[in-house]
Amino acid sequence: MRPQTFIALLFLLFSNTMIAQVGINDDNSEPNPAAGLDLKFTNKGFLPPRLTCLERNDIAGAPAGLIVWCTDCGPSGELQVYNGTIWTNMIGGSASGPFPIGMNYGGGIIFYVDNTGVHGLIAATTDQSLGATWGCSPNSIPGTALAIGSGQANTTLIVSGCSSPGIAASICDDLVLNDYSDWFLPSEDELNQMYLQKAAIGGFASYYYWSSSEYSGGIAWCQHFFNGSQAGVGKGSTFNVRAVRAF
Repeated sequence: MRPQTFIALLFLLFSNTMIAQVGINDDNSEPNPAAGLDLKFTNKGFLPPRLTCLERNDIAGAPAGLIVWCTDCGPSGELQVYNGTIWTNMIGGSASGPFPIGMNYGGGIIFYVDNTGVHGLIAATTDQSLGATWGCSPNSIPGTALAIGSGQANTTLIVSGCSSPGIAASICDDLVLNDYSDWFLPSEDELNQMYLQKAAIGGFASYYYWSSSEYSGGIAWCQHFFNGSQAGVGKGSTFNVRAVRAF
């Protein structure tokens, strides 16, 4: 190492350890004594890192207080801060994702987005049936669940274990709509999310809709889209069907 290089490194090290404040400005003023970093301009702004939502979510070990501009969050991008647990907007509310509720996307209307902001559920914009049975009463279809995220597995279990034609699950499983063929009958909790966002989705009747969640061998869960009431009813009842898909 040349002596000049060594001296320069010593100077840089000494400078970095002694300077407690940094002022960046165009008028050579001293930084505010309360600020570690003081930016002052009359014709420039502060530009934070610009990331997509997926890139933001890939930040490893994000500390509380980390700020980014999410380029594809919300309708026009959003300034966001990590609070140590989740990403929020700058007033502490939930951070917007790139896929807002009510957006026309993936063959239908988005009605649910999970905490990642990039995955969720899409509803078809019209009913697939106005009078289908759940099917196969009194035989049980073991393994169906209520939770969000279980509708696809429920539908697969039903169509695999029940060969009756025209039942609610097979109507959704056989559906090809807007170039997508991975539709399914929503679980009870997924159906409830549809009810909560029915105005954003549109086209619902004030009537019962089937879920893919079984209650017992002869009974399955449904929900009324007038008042939101949920009930277990006989599988031979004829109710409406609205298909959903995941993204």
